[in-house]
Parts: sequence; C-alpha cells; structure tokens
Amino acid sequence: MIFRKTFTVLSILFLGLAWGCATHKTALISPASLASPSSENQVQKPDQAKNPPLMSENAPLIPENPFIPAPVPLLSSPSGDSPSQINQELPPLEETDVEEDTDEKDSEEPVYDIPIVKNQTVENYISYYQNRNRPHFEIWLSRSGRYLPVMKEVFKSFDLPEDLVFLALIESGFNPHAYSRSKAAGAWQFMKPTAKKYGLRVDRWIDERRDPIKSTYAAAKYLKDLYSIFGSWPLALASYNAGEGKVMRAMAKTKAEDFWDLSSTRYLRPETKNYVPQFMAATIIAKNPEKYGFSLEYLEPLKFDTVLIDRPTDLRVLARVVHASYETIKELNPELRKGMTPPLYPNYPLRIPEGTKSLFDENFKKVSEVTKVLKQKHRVKRGETLLSISKRFGVPLQDLADSNSLGPTDKLRRGQILIIPLGKANQTGESTTIAPPKPPLKLGASSRPCPGCQRGHRVAFYRVKKGDSLYHISKKYNVEVASLVKLNRLQDRELKAGSRLRIPKQNTRLS
Repeated sequence: MIFRKTFTVLSILFLGLAWGCATHKTALISPASLASPSSENQVQKPDQAKNPPLMSENAPLIPENPFIPAPVPLLSSPSGDSPSQINQELPPLEETDVEEDTDEKDSEEPVYDIPIVKNQTVENYISYYQNRNRPHFEIWLSRSGRYLPVMKEVFKSFDLPEDLVFLALIESGFNPHAYSRSKAAGAWQFMKPTAKKYGLRVDRWIDERRDPIKSTYAAAKYLKDLYSIFGSWPLALASYNAGEGKVMRAMAKTKAEDFWDLSSTRYLRPETKNYVPQFMAATIIAKNPEKYGFSLEYLEPLKFDTVLIDRPTDLRVLARVVHASYETIKELNPELRKGMTPPLYPNYPLRIPEGTKSLFDENFKKVSEVTKVLKQKHRVKRGETLLSISKRFGVPLQDLADSNSLGPTDKLRRGQILIIPLGKANQTGESTTIAPPKPPLKLGASSRPCPGCQRGHRVAFYRVKKGDSLYHISKKYNVEVASLVKLNRLQDRELKAGSRLRIPKQNTRLS
C-alpha cells in the first residue's frame, strides 16, 4: 500500500514536471524568433496570423533574459523597398535643405593671431571705448585706414602677428605727430634712446619717429626682441609700455611667469597693468567695429611715389614742382621738422603724391639752386641783432627787416622767431632775386695750407656760435661742406659752440 502511494505521487510529480517544461518552451520560443532572415518575404498563412499559440492562464510569467540583445530591425520602407532603392528614388538634396551649423553662424568673433582674453577689465575698457571715449576712438579707427595696410605688410615681413598693429591705436590713435609728456613721439611713441637704438634718426632737422613706415619697422624689431626675451605676447606688450628691465625685475621678485599673475601683484605700475587690457579691448573692437556700434568711414590708404633729393630743398618748392599743396607734401613726410629736406643727407627719399614722379623729374631740374630754399625760421638768442643775423645768414639787412615787418634798427627780444628769406620764387619756380653776396672774410688769416687744398692756399678761422651748422657756415663763406669736414676732421659732423673752424679762403661750390 505504501509502495502504491509512493508510485502515485512520483507519477504526478513527473507529469507536472513534463507539463511545466512544455509550457516553458512555448513561452521562450515563438515563431518570430525562429524565423530566419530569409523568411521575411515569405507569406504567412491567415489562420496562423489569427490563431497564435496560446498560453495557459495559470502558466508562470518568465521574464526575458536581459543578457540577450533584442534583434535589430531591418531597414525597410512601407512599400518594402531596400535602402539602396530608397536613396535612388529620393530627389537630390538642395542647399536650402541642409541644416546650418547654428553655433558657427551665430559666432561673429573674428580670428585673432595673438592671445585675447575677455575678462572683466577688458570688458570695462570695451565699454569705455564704446561710451565715454567714443568720439576719440571713432577718429582713431577712421585714421587707422590710412596706415593699417602698410603697417600690416611690415609686421608680416618680420613674421609677427598682424594684430600687433593695433598697439598704435592705444599708443597714439595712429597719429604720427603725437607727442607725450614723457617726450615720446610718433605713432609708436618711441623715446629718443630707443628710437636711435633701432635705427631712427632724431635731430633738429628730422625726427623719424614720426615717419609711419620707418617707425613701424623699428617697432617690429623692438617687439620681436621683446618676444624673444619673454616668450609671451602679454608680457612683451607690458614691456613695451614699462621697459623690459622693470618687467624682468618684477618677475624675479614675484616668481610669476604669466602677465595676469604678475598684474595681481604690486610690482607693476597701474598704467602697465591696464595697458594690456586696453590693447585687447581696442583690438576686439577694431576687428569687428559694427558689432560694438561703430559705423566708420576709413581714410584712404597711404599711397605715394618716392624721389631722391640731393640738396636741402624747401617743401613749398617741391609742392609747386608736382602741382600739389604744401600740406599734402608735409603730410606725406611728417618726419621733416623744418619744412625742408635736411642738410648733410644726400639723396634724401622724399614722398610725393602717387602718379607725380614723371612731373617731378620734368620740373625739378628747371629749379635754380637759389630758389630751392625759400625761408627758414630762426629763434633769436641773447645779444643778437638784425644786423648780426643778416650777416650770419648772408641776407641783406633790409630784406630781413621787411620779411619780419621790422625796421633795420629795431631791437630784438630773446626767443623771438624771425623769418630768414633765403630766396624767393614765383609760381613758375624761377628766381626773382639775386643770390646774396659773399660776406667779407674778416677773420685772421693763416699761412698754413689746408689738407686737400692746392699748395699756397690760405685758411681763415671761425669761432663757432651756438646754433651754427656746417650748412650755414658753408653758405656764408661759399665753401663746400665736404671741404669743411675734411679740413677740420669732423668725423661725426657735429659742431661745438666755442670751437674754431678752419675755412679755406678759396674754394668752389659744389655744382
């Protein structure tokens, strides 16, 4: 009896186990999972579609295996076409159908070739240039159109970032005549020692710091040297303002190697700390002025021809030669301080309006030597009179008095400016006066022959006065400058007040 009950229980358990296995297999295996990819296009029988295999209500729900990935559906169209057939039937893509890159479109920031940072200080200066300093900044931007093309070419020739040209925007507003309280001059605001170090001539006749092209070459050399020292443009720009020595000492004290870290210390002046942010703000606006509300009309780019002037020549004479105004010639040559080309500068390169070189070549050779220098200004020194000045410059006393609305015996005050009429010219450029006569040589004579002169010629001695030049002395005694230099061994061609000059009594003027 016990054996029969045990057999019955085992049979029931075995039948239940078999039934459960069959039910579990039905739940895991469906016709869709057994179908192969090739059976996709086979037609399914209607009764199979209507009567799928049923599960018992009491069958346990078996979750899907999470480690078995779902089958990837095949790409097909509603009509059953393949992807290649779909691509062939679609019309070609038009440009208007392409979605634009909104990030690139909305970004109007230009490309900078030097590091530009937009921190709060830079933003403050942008606002300052937009609002409080707007009238001046508009003039600076407008003036930049005259010099930017040639300046960029200079920086490009030195393999320097072209955006460095905007340094002149905050230095001078691109004004070649700018002059600071610290005696820095020109568009790049060079001090005299730095200017001479980088090859610019600065004297009473010429100041090449005002030359927009020559000074840009000097600025490019200087900036390249600064970058080679610091290896960072922000530090190089700070050094341009404060000097490389001060920046190097500040870096040594603070151990800072970044401008922004250095500017947070007390070892830089506020002017230098603000200098780099000012440059960055000006550059940001200058490269995209419309974005910041500036509607500008830029000046025409600088264009000119160059001619060589062999003698000191008044710019008014040169203006008549090329049928231009004196202001035009002066604007093209802002480095000339006296209104004439400098003496002791053979073949001086003078800029004239573009397209007038042939006119210059035709007319300049017709101008006589007397009319090449018209007038010169002279500041009266202590003890000078009209008579002494007339003798010094070889000008008739009455002509000197008439040119200054004075009487021949009127007294002069120290510091008074006199106009010295060295020659007169009419509109055709021909002389209307006779060259002034040579003043008599009253100085003591010597029997010593001058070097380079013919044997037997004598020399005279002249005591140099303050303000004298070799050019004026040569004109006064009708001698060549080269003879004076050789005779007195003036290697640097500089005169010292009180020194004696030997002057040959017989010489001829250079033709």
